[in-house]
Amino acid sequence: MRIVTWNLWWRFGPWQTRQKAILNALRELRPDVVGLQEVWAADGENLAEWLAAELGLHCAYGASTAPERWQRRIGDPTVGIGNAVLSRWPVVDQDVLPLPAPADTDDGRLALYARLAAPGHEVPFFTAHFTSAPDASAVRCGQAAALAGFVARHRGDTSFPPVVTGDLNAWPDSDEVRLLGGYKTAPAVPGQVLLDAWEYADPAAPCVTWDAANPYVARTWEPGVRIDYIHVGPPGPDGLGHVQDVRRACDGPVDGIWPSDHAAVVADLADTAR
Repeated sequence: MRIVTWNLWWRFGPWQTRQKAILNALRELRPDVVGLQEVWAADGENLAEWLAAELGLHCAYGASTAPERWQRRIGDPTVGIGNAVLSRWPVVDQDVLPLPAPADTDDGRLALYARLAAPGHEVPFFTAHFTSAPDASAVRCGQAAALAGFVARHRGDTSFPPVVTGDLNAWPDSDEVRLLGGYKTAPAVPGQVLLDAWEYADPAAPCVTWDAANPYVARTWEPGVRIDYIHVGPPGPDGLGHVQDVRRACDGPVDGIWPSDHAAVVADLADTAR
């Protein structure tokens, strides 16, 4: 089962040409499930729904209830923002969790849950987008705790471990990432462990997803770092859901266009039904 997580950079930059590059990049990856952040919706159109139709996938979308701060950045109050899940299999349940943040900085970040009817077992799948301010680790810790509780409520009775994807805007050794994982510090939910799929990566492989080689990132003068994640619960029977491979993807231009300011992360999970 091929899993992808990718932040699509909403409607910033040359979004119309980026849209085509995003589609081409995903088509090349041939994913089974994709967690997307910063998905735009406007004028009756939705980027995730368009991608799903082009790729022959099912779609779940969770809209932000507080998009105003985003809209002011582009000067367009009509464009919505949210998270989405694209899936090879039908979505049989879904839910949205607004992530906690102080009122003066709340810009409507959320987590989206989608339960996927994969052959032989249902997959509890999540995608989240944490706050981005560099000094907001405490806020992200609260969001990590809320996300962990959301996972616990929806993981359900299935042999496939929960899969949690997203742009966490946090360094791998940060308090919030350690809290969410629950194996380098006390877990946010007692007994719940979510393994960072990158633990299985080739140590020599390029890992940064916020990369100064990307021209959209270079102009921020920020250091390169891995801030996009796929977490997976402990494997089920016979290694079901075990991370077989993980790598960075979508980390260069497509026909001369950089699709997003983030690179994607791709993980292949053991799926005996595939």
